[in-house]
Amino acid sequence: MPTTAPDAPPASDAPRTPAVPAALADVTASDGTLRRFLHGLPGVDAVGLEARAASLGTRSIKTTAKAYAIDLAISMVDLTTLEGADTPGKVRALGAKAVHPDPTDRETPSTAAVCVYPDMVAVAKRAVAGSAVKVASVATAFPAGRAALEVKLADVREAVAAGADEIDMVIDRGAFLAGHYMKVHDEIAAVKETCGSSARLKVIFETGELSTYDNIRRASWLGMLAGADFIKTSTGKVAVNATPANTLLMLEAVRDFRAQTGVQVGVKPAGGIRSTKDAVKFLVLVNETAGEDWLDNHWFRFGASSLLNDLLMQRQKLATGRYSGPDYVTVD
Repeated sequence: MPTTAPDAPPASDAPRTPAVPAALADVTASDGTLRRFLHGLPGVDAVGLEARAASLGTRSIKTTAKAYAIDLAISMVDLTTLEGADTPGKVRALGAKAVHPDPTDRETPSTAAVCVYPDMVAVAKRAVAGSAVKVASVATAFPAGRAALEVKLADVREAVAAGADEIDMVIDRGAFLAGHYMKVHDEIAAVKETCGSSARLKVIFETGELSTYDNIRRASWLGMLAGADFIKTSTGKVAVNATPANTLLMLEAVRDFRAQTGVQVGVKPAGGIRSTKDAVKFLVLVNETAGEDWLDNHWFRFGASSLLNDLLMQRQKLATGRYSGPDYVTVD
């Protein structure tokens, strides 16, 4: 833990929304109490954390359980396109794939959501209309998170007004690393307030930029104290994204938060999860750490669009005994 106090945090214009569960209400009373709480969290044993994540990753499952796991993983995917070259046609095609991932087998579950930039939300809503697929939108100056608060909130308002069911926001990592925890808290609370009752909020930490496991634990608790509905590892836009170890740490955080407050928060690992084998490892992490209550797409998601094709190919193999290959699924 740092032994020197960080620079004094700048004043925040964001409202301090009373979203904190009563059990932890005093924690966010001031910058000082918040800092003492976050730095008072137990330090992370990095060797032990990585060893447990690796051990859980060696678990094998039987064929019948694998079929269930594949369908569950498909239902947890947030199918995403976040490129400057995105077009309405591409978003419509992605929406169609989210609703029917395998057009040759209508028993294949839909994905959880389609995730797009705010200006594509209306297109995505029309593409998934009549289905259970949600529309998520990145906001708050994604992926860097470096913009004035009013700009970030305008980003959120645009997406919500267009019909977004979920908002994926990025925290100001610079403020967090400088120790300005209340500023980060207040921005999350302001975004949560702007989401209103119509959109759930996923808070992205960009764990690859937080440097230490202790920081990831602190960010997890900070996000939940500010009202996050989900905590999410990464944007997928940096070198280090979701790993079994950082996801395990976040699963421990949501488990412990619910134990203290009664409030359940979801987890979304994003970036770098590409194979069915990887997805199964993460599902084992969920089951063994947070428990069965999180084995549902309302509480756990994969931010990994390339994962879907491998899941579909493995599903086809289980059904037919033959491995179809990548030519039998669409390239997004």
